Amino acid sequence: MNAQANLIKGRGAQINPPNPFIKNYLSVENPELLDLEEVIPMQTSVIFETSKKIINEVSSPDLPMGFSANPYQGCEHGCAYCYARNSHTYWGWSAGLDFESKIIVKKNAPALLMAELNGSNWKPAPVALSGNTDCYQPLEKDYKITRKMLEVFLEFKNPVSIITKNILILRDLDLLQEMAAQHLVHVYISINTTDEELRRKMEPRTASFAKRLGTISALTEAGIPVGVMIAPIIPGLNGSDLINIMRLTADAGALTAGYTIVRLNGAVQEIFSDWLYKNYPYKAQKVLNQVKSCHGGQLNDSLFGRRMHGTGIFADQVAQMFTIAKEKYIANKKMPEYNLSLFRRKNSGQLSLF
Repeated sequence: MNAQANLIKGRGAQINPPNPFIKNYLSVENPELLDLEEVIPMQTSVIFETSKKIINEVSSPDLPMGFSANPYQGCEHGCAYCYARNSHTYWGWSAGLDFESKIIVKKNAPALLMAELNGSNWKPAPVALSGNTDCYQPLEKDYKITRKMLEVFLEFKNPVSIITKNILILRDLDLLQEMAAQHLVHVYISINTTDEELRRKMEPRTASFAKRLGTISALTEAGIPVGVMIAPIIPGLNGSDLINIMRLTADAGALTAGYTIVRLNGAVQEIFSDWLYKNYPYKAQKVLNQVKSCHGGQLNDSLFGRRMHGTGIFADQVAQMFTIAKEKYIANKKMPEYNLSLFRRKNSGQLSLF
């Protein structure tokens, strides 16, 4: 039987693992679907959340950010390996299909941001959009929450960094150019493969490699500092792409680069393994064994300092390739420093709610 005949089109995860915080759960079995040539695509549900806080302090020493803000929880991009999937269990859903089909929209995020930046306890510092899910995922086209938040950051002159896989960021060139002129923004485009077949399977609702490369070029031409995050590197799937990605993105204007090696935390182990066996059955076990070789024999390593880049022969080879490629293609480039001196609070009478 062809396993791909029964894949849910446009989704990375193909299952909903049980939520570890819920004692009982409903399992729906559909053996009759085995007779169908194609499974009907799932629809996305939107859940509106009235949050109490939007800026989160990041305590992980492995992440180059002090604060983050997430206008959305869950992500329609549907990347099969996404570490953020586990966060959906705190909302009572599964890290699998629920994560990419039940999206929480924080409509009051811009107003919260304005109030928090204006608070007496806030000291100007870069805020990352987003630390968890992509702030330019498809729903942003309709809700424009990220754009409204950028307007707030610009009004307060508070720096912001953005990481995304979506070309929708080019919609906001006007704001980004104004912020870049004042050294208030860094943008990172996430790319992990030049193979379109792999990208469509592994990151089903993301922009193509060519479009992401074009986004780097467009941002560079507009004077907006941009780097590339090559993440995650998955041995046996995209490990050989690193140097080529570095070369092409540097030619497009990338000023810096970073990378991570995949780690399958929590329910992502089951989700990614299921995806791997359904899409690449003949190489699945080899890939998983190589992932384990990067994390001391496990699919995940939670230890700060080594969990992002891994250990072992393959991890060392990736580190060496990255160092060589970085020295060759972007050795004399760097992102401009953020300007923290421009930050200004507003009088209470100047604040307006969105």
